[in-house]
Amino acid sequence: MLVPDDLGVRVLSGVAGVRPVRYEPGAPLPAEAAHAEVLVPKFLHSTDPTEVFAQLPALKLVQLMSAGAERFVGVVPDGVLLSTCRGAHGGSTAEWAIGALLAIYRDFPVFERARQERRWDYHKTDTLQDKRVLVVGAGDLGEQFRRRLEPFGATATMVGRTARPGVHGVDELPDLLGGFDAVLVVVPLTAETTRMVDAKFLARMPDGAILVNAARGPVVDTDALVAELRSGRLRAALDVTDPEPLPADHPLWSVPGLFLTPHVAGTCTGNTERAYAVVAAEVARFARGEQPVNLVRGDY
Repeated sequence: MLVPDDLGVRVLSGVAGVRPVRYEPGAPLPAEAAHAEVLVPKFLHSTDPTEVFAQLPALKLVQLMSAGAERFVGVVPDGVLLSTCRGAHGGSTAEWAIGALLAIYRDFPVFERARQERRWDYHKTDTLQDKRVLVVGAGDLGEQFRRRLEPFGATATMVGRTARPGVHGVDELPDLLGGFDAVLVVVPLTAETTRMVDAKFLARMPDGAILVNAARGPVVDTDALVAELRSGRLRAALDVTDPEPLPADHPLWSVPGLFLTPHVAGTCTGNTERAYAVVAAEVARFARGEQPVNLVRGDY
């Protein structure tokens, strides 16, 4: 199998039946590529995957280090399995979402600006306690968020692609959106979810509600969100944007009511080690002749 760094070689060397070989993203593949059955792409690297796949005639599994698979769905050759790194980054991203809500409700950015201006801006703030959060995306990340939210005295209601015990179906969203203080979006980017959060979606959210996007930028209609933020009716927390990165003249830089970070929710201490732990488990299943558990199937 081909892995993109020394850490991957060290971790995967301990997996029975696997011989990891390092490759350099963007450089010609090593001679072992002719026999490699597994490829671990470099996380968020800009290499065109089709060019890499053309050099891997024996490829059987593409094992990602990210939870998102949008760059690979429909691109992986027929007959090749595609597995994500679900379970590695959900905790970190859920932590970001909690932090973003706390920052907005407790006015942390407002207090920080006052500190920089040497102003003692004493005032009452809102609180995360008793808030109702609608979580659109009931996979690992959504569940990780729910477990972290509840100790704050808030509640999470889950929405998935299809209804199941404890989870509403996405077809119920129009009737649900008006009853929540915040909406967290953590769905994969697919043709179905692109622009899911459009003007109609946002219009159904109540005045003062917060949209939190920890999915992918194109899940949200940026122009529709900018219009709502400019009006002051809604607030938002975004770790991802469309376009990304934001051009210097983009209106998102200056709209009110926005907490914005540069796609760093899952980028924190230990994220690569956590990713390789999931990769190793998935590859071990494949080496034993089993199917990986994180195969891309279009659910959320």
